[in-house]
Amino acid sequence: MAEQKIKIIAENRKARHDFTIYETFEAGIALTGTEVKSLRAGKANMKDSYAQVTRQAEVFVYNLHISPYDHGNIFNHDPLRSRRLLLHRAEINKLIGKVKEKGYALVPLKLYFKHGLVKMELALAVGKKLYDKRQDMAKRDAKREMERALKDRNR
Repeated sequence: MAEQKIKIIAENRKARHDFTIYETFEAGIALTGTEVKSLRAGKANMKDSYAQVTRQAEVFVYNLHISPYDHGNIFNHDPLRSRRLLLHRAEINKLIGKVKEKGYALVPLKLYFKHGLVKMELALAVGKKLYDKRQDMAKRDAKREMERALKDRNR
């Protein structure tokens, strides 16, 4: 099988800390030419971005900041405009059903190039409570301590 050529542009690391992720989807994005050129230069920020399903059964991503292209002209894009995500109808229907349930949100995790096309990893997630975050941090610290102890023991 051919090797997947994936180049990560931007990643929303805070999303994994703030949300419990249940399922992920890969979606294409409808972009303009100057936006793609900016992404090739790695100028994207996913910090406060989120996605929503509209009444017309389309999925849009909001607050995804793609900086204007440096060598662009007056036809440069708006950095914070809403962008349409390209998903299959069955995936959109599944998302509509899940998002209507209490607490589910659509959170962008990753923005990357796959075979020359811009793709976004979109997650179906639920927000974590403060005690959940503390619990995850305690588990991570305990795991790190165990690995450190095993490493010292094996020396």
